[in-house]
Amino acid sequence: MKKPKSGQYFDFRDGLISMLRMSLIKATGTDVGEAMQKPFIAVVNSHTDLNPGHMHLRALAERVKEGVIAAGGLPYEFNVPAPCDGMAEGHEGMRFILPQRELIANIVETHVRSMIFDGIVLIASCDKIIPGMLMAAARLDLPAIMLTGGANAWQVRTSPEYKGSVDFKDYAGTPQALSCCTAASCGACEVMGTANTFQCLAEAMGLALPGTANIPAFHTAKLTAARETGKRIVGMVEEELTARKILTREALMNAVVVDLAIGGSTNSTLHLPALAHELDMELPLSVFNDLNKRIPTLLSISPNGPHGIIDLFNAGGVGAVMKVLADDLNTDCLTVTGKPLRDSIAQAEILDASVIRPKSAPYLPEGGTVILYGNLAPDGAVVKQSAVAPDQLVFVGRARVFNREKEALLAFDANTIRENDVLVIRYEGPKGAPGMPETLAVTMAVAHCGLKRVALVTDGRFSGASEGPCVGHVSPEAAAGGPIAAVQDGDEIEIDIPNRTLSLLNVDIAARMKDVVPVQHEIPAGFMRQYAKYVTSAARGAVME
Repeated sequence: MKKPKSGQYFDFRDGLISMLRMSLIKATGTDVGEAMQKPFIAVVNSHTDLNPGHMHLRALAERVKEGVIAAGGLPYEFNVPAPCDGMAEGHEGMRFILPQRELIANIVETHVRSMIFDGIVLIASCDKIIPGMLMAAARLDLPAIMLTGGANAWQVRTSPEYKGSVDFKDYAGTPQALSCCTAASCGACEVMGTANTFQCLAEAMGLALPGTANIPAFHTAKLTAARETGKRIVGMVEEELTARKILTREALMNAVVVDLAIGGSTNSTLHLPALAHELDMELPLSVFNDLNKRIPTLLSISPNGPHGIIDLFNAGGVGAVMKVLADDLNTDCLTVTGKPLRDSIAQAEILDASVIRPKSAPYLPEGGTVILYGNLAPDGAVVKQSAVAPDQLVFVGRARVFNREKEALLAFDANTIRENDVLVIRYEGPKGAPGMPETLAVTMAVAHCGLKRVALVTDGRFSGASEGPCVGHVSPEAAAGGPIAAVQDGDEIEIDIPNRTLSLLNVDIAARMKDVVPVQHEIPAGFMRQYAKYVTSAARGAVME
């Protein structure tokens, strides 16, 4: 079998050093004669005990390794960090979540380059980890395949009060509402947040086996998919089917189309441009606006509607979504099967048209993610319009300005937030925070207080589970001299989603900016100081250069 990279271990022209390498390989319990003949496969696992989305991945990795061995390869597993956004919400830990995307990409890349593998299997479930692994695959350009960990099941599904919906707004009372965000199993949170968005997009880009992305974490079919994934990577090595043959510009555009149709997380506007950057391409934010008036939102998955990812799986999965979108996709794109996307789509079935709706009767007429431009966001800002009530698509309100998420939360504790307020939370961008934390705690506070008309504008970001007129990723950020730094309490702000604008009304921003004294948050010694120095704008994917 082919060993395009790991054959270097067995270059006996190195003399005594080659003997040292042989002794170390033998010390792992590997038969050296067998190792000389079989490809080395890296099994990159983000298993951790402190994240329900990843707690089950050890078992999946074992099945992957079984598949690799069955197909004639030799698997070697290593791990990467697996941060949980939910557990980091509302405290200092959230500043460190997005930066771990870069660390995960770096760890995978450097370890695979140093230990000389022939192919890689990437196993992950959640936010930042899947994008980081995809970025590493793009850098390495080895045969690579993604195994997603799958979604969990919300507790409400096992409740006598279950009404066929997993959206908390459909239930009265705190216990029932909490059951819509309480995990009853391992796996990624069942909403269409960043985790499940990128599980879907991994398959849409062709880097996961067809039909595997949405298998629930607890389903036995996930174990079968893991074994098949292990077998397939050995075939990809033999065929020299590398990541960049799959991750083309056309594949990235397919991902944007699918993202819009599924009502995907606003974090896609960070991770897809970052992946494009690793592929030596550009994916400007304007691409989302180029497509979102043409591509409707087909799915009504929470927070956009009543369904969950398990409903999507039962309805046919992302493959069935792509079947509906076939005319909008480049179906010539290659997938990990070695065959074009059209073959995968042909095998998909739409099993429930009430979950995966036809383009002629979509859940919403436009795609989920919208980019806003204006004097408050010259380089763009992002909103998930599929999670905004129709009567708030245009929102004009008075600014309440905070230089940290914590300040806004204290205002809720003091009961000083009012209807029609626009909460402006700044100095929370990639450089300013640093780390661009999510502000899910603030959006949850709005819902908990019973406020119906409160908007949020921030140079930070949101969880994919956020809803309402929440505008994030405002670029340039305040710490980089963006106009959001000029906003004052009482200013009038207009959010106009249909016209794609975000405006500070009746203010001479240039004059105000002359008097702005930038806020500088304390940065702990270590990696975050490097991150703040080298990270770019959210409009460019918050990559490090």
